[in-house]
Amino acid sequence: MAFATRHLVRAASSAASAAAGKKLVVKHVTVIGGGLMGAGIAQVTAASGHTVVLVDQSDEILTKSAKGIEESLKRVAKKKFADKPEAGAEFVQKTLKNLTTSTDAAAVVHNTDLVIEAIVENVQVKNELFKKLDKFAPERTIFASNTSSLQITQLANSTTRQDRFGGLHFFNPVPVMKLVEVIKTPMTSQNTFESLMDFSKAVGKSPVSCKDTPGFIVNRLLVPYMMEAVRLFERGDASKEDIDVAMKLGAGYPMGPFELLDYVGLDTSKYIIDGWHLLEPNNPLFAPSPLLNKLVEEKKLGKKTGEGFYKYK
Repeated sequence: MAFATRHLVRAASSAASAAAGKKLVVKHVTVIGGGLMGAGIAQVTAASGHTVVLVDQSDEILTKSAKGIEESLKRVAKKKFADKPEAGAEFVQKTLKNLTTSTDAAAVVHNTDLVIEAIVENVQVKNELFKKLDKFAPERTIFASNTSSLQITQLANSTTRQDRFGGLHFFNPVPVMKLVEVIKTPMTSQNTFESLMDFSKAVGKSPVSCKDTPGFIVNRLLVPYMMEAVRLFERGDASKEDIDVAMKLGAGYPMGPFELLDYVGLDTSKYIIDGWHLLEPNNPLFAPSPLLNKLVEEKKLGKKTGEGFYKYK
């Protein structure tokens, strides 16, 4: 009897180990955050055949998100099925059938393969969310953050699934931009990393991998570039208009750095650089800008407020 019991325990243990060693094929996805990024992620995920639950705090937000997704899908269908309007309409309806909404994150993660968080860029708020969901999500479930500036490791440490935690940084607008940065922390398992890479490809994106370094790849290069443009202007070396023209015509960039700062939002840029400055106070690339700080204090945040480095009607 004892032998039989030991044999059953060993068999169960081996089965559990084998299951843990398998790469997860993501089919069911929960997206937390119904804003521009979360809605975009939900859209491309549902359009690729995954079942998706989009979660936010209120039905009002979710209704707005769902309407925005439907309008975006119609634009995609019009372009993708230009000669086949019926196929386009079918594509929209099929995608929408894959998508549901909820205001109760804890209730909907019990049967999900992947949780993608796309809420406010605040480490405490994100950590509280992940800590809560960690108690309700199955052991197999992978957690991922869409953060563009925070440390994935710090977020993973709020859970008991550090090996099943990574970064999935999509770019705005999600339905259009092909890139996804897949972030692997020192604790992320290879199976989790491969599952996130496979998922990114499955939703039609081109993934690149990066370690958990500030800003990952794109923002790690882009934010210091924009900040250096501000410093160039602050020193009086060139006008912001000439800097923008120079980078568009000389480097082939679609927008100059000041146009891009206004588009991104000066408050967002300040938040990122301030966070990196706290991490590496002696790094000159992460030094704060007095001019940027002044504009943010004056609520001149860029296009969204009508004025930043430039004025908008």
